Amino acid sequence: MKLFTGFIRFLYREGRGGSMEEIFERYKSLLYRIAFTHMKDHADAEDMVQEVFLRMMKSQPILKTKEHEREWLIRALLNLCKDHEKQAWNRKRIPLQEVPEQEKVFFHIPYVGEDETLWEVLALPEKYRNPIYLFYYEDYSIREIAEVLGEQENTVKTHLKRGREELKRRIQEKGGNV
Repeated sequence: MKLFTGFIRFLYREGRGGSMEEIFERYKSLLYRIAFTHMKDHADAEDMVQEVFLRMMKSQPILKTKEHEREWLIRALLNLCKDHEKQAWNRKRIPLQEVPEQEKVFFHIPYVGEDETLWEVLALPEKYRNPIYLFYYEDYSIREIAEVLGEQENTVKTHLKRGREELKRRIQEKGGNV
């Protein structure tokens, strides 16, 4: 990912994870994968990741631990993605669910091999997609997901359960085995 690496040599405040370049290297892949689940487009996902790091440099939040740093970046990224999806020009684009099956061959999902289930996860409503993706693809615990999404643990558990049910239904409709 050649996303503005020359620009991020800017040093972040000391005592909070080192330089901005180190923070970028530590989280760029994670943030890109999460952004891609929302944007479903490589260029848009890269733009969102770049924007979240620019906002971090601009606001310079006080983050005491690496865990808090990661949570801040993910939360900021999810908010950016939601804001992007609300824009008027974005509503005129064809959503992933409407892309014909034969056309999906031309899409490539970064960091993931051939995983047909991921296509179904990406097609889930956001309230189910985020917890399922973070739980199964990024190995986050329910507690961590709740903190990142700003929800109660029981809400995350409910969304995981309902998301799994919806995912199972969608896969069975397509004739797949669950």
